[in-house]
Amino acid sequence: MKINQVEELTGITKKNIRFYESEGLIAPSRDPANGYREYSLADAETLRRIKLLRKLDVSCEKIRDLQEGKITLAACMDDQLILLAHRQRDLDHMQEMCRRLMEEERDFSGLHSETWLHQMKEMEKGGIRFMNVKESDVGKRRGGAIAAAAACICFFGLLLGAIIWANHEDPAPPGVMVVMVVLIGGMILGTLLALRQRLHEVKKGEMNEASKY
Repeated sequence: MKINQVEELTGITKKNIRFYESEGLIAPSRDPANGYREYSLADAETLRRIKLLRKLDVSCEKIRDLQEGKITLAACMDDQLILLAHRQRDLDHMQEMCRRLMEEERDFSGLHSETWLHQMKEMEKGGIRFMNVKESDVGKRRGGAIAAAAACICFFGLLLGAIIWANHEDPAPPGVMVVMVVLIGGMILGTLLALRQRLHEVKKGEMNEASKY
């Protein structure tokens, strides 16, 4: 089977199928004539099993251990029950904190944040986990930077295409076209460099600040 057929059969996107392949969870054969991947029914069944376990939030690493016989399914599920129980405990504490805030605080402008944060810090010392600010806020900053850079690059690409088309219809002196191509190419390169720097700042600087929360 081709990957489109496997996607339809399993309900797993091509992107995820390739990801699982890169993780070593499936290893389809190759057609010797053209080098294309050939998926078998066994591969499709493996993907269904992966899909089932991933829906239960079992990590790819644990799934790999299952495939290699390093752990049993029962042991894996037992570990997952413990993990989910811990998460449920954390959720229960967050729900209780929300109820207390609703009952004891009147509005945002009068919220006694220092008192509540101190209570949360003491609870975290006891093993309770609240929302990970590093993963949520910093992740949004990275996504915003990438989206903005992509929009700029698309604009410059369209501009370059329009200039090339116009030059085809009404040729300009060769030197002018070279300057325009170099100029727009430099803008695209500059955008990529700025994106790289921004992602570096988020990863190193802002992530370190977020981890202090």
